[in-house]
Amino acid sequence: MRFLVFQHVAIEHPGIFREFWREAGIEWDAVELDEGEPIPELSNYQALVVMGGPMDVWQEAEYPWLVPEKAAIRRFVAELQRPYLGICLGHQLLAAALGGTVGLGRTPEVGLGTVTLSADGLADPLFAGFANPVETFQWHSCEVQHLPPDAVVLAGNEACAVQAMRVGRHAYGVQYHVEITAETVPQWRELPAYAASLDAALGPQRAAKLADDTAARLPAFAQAARRLNDNFMKLLAAAKTLA
Repeated sequence: MRFLVFQHVAIEHPGIFREFWREAGIEWDAVELDEGEPIPELSNYQALVVMGGPMDVWQEAEYPWLVPEKAAIRRFVAELQRPYLGICLGHQLLAAALGGTVGLGRTPEVGLGTVTLSADGLADPLFAGFANPVETFQWHSCEVQHLPPDAVVLAGNEACAVQAMRVGRHAYGVQYHVEITAETVPQWRELPAYAASLDAALGPQRAAKLADDTAARLPAFAQAARRLNDNFMKLLAAAKTLA
């Protein structure tokens, strides 16, 4: 089995999922779109995983590779009908590529928080075995404001109504970061755009404590990431049966 991963900045990679995929013998190819790497033939991959990034889905003039990326997402999900997992920007790109809308949220979310599973989320196989509410790590200022056709909300909170969604049978987006490791916060703080958003959202004092606060929750986040990954693998197996 081989996955395709779209990355928009080198430090936003699949994180802890790399360990799970290695254990399962899954091969994966990363395309660093911001560095001009080309998108390969999509039919060679069983799943598409799209990571986060500091850009916004509508900034096609500044980041022209967003245009072919959205087209690739649309083809993979709507035409090939293969499983998709989008995280943060990847969640927003799923909505934008398939006819939804994305815009600035009322307030940025950065740091620890919770989301509440909807009735659809509680029934969805991606969240099987999850407690409700779900503890999360957030780092975003934009949100999905209108769902694409054939989409359902799986989780939300007061700051962002669409924290997780499913489009069609097995295309998923989560606004929060499930992939984090001990290196995530220190590395992301080195990116000027992220450092600025962190300080603006939390203030310098709370921002300085974020790495320590997050480190205390890493075992729980790792357990949740493994559960979500295992559930996604079961969805992959079901998708192959339906194909």
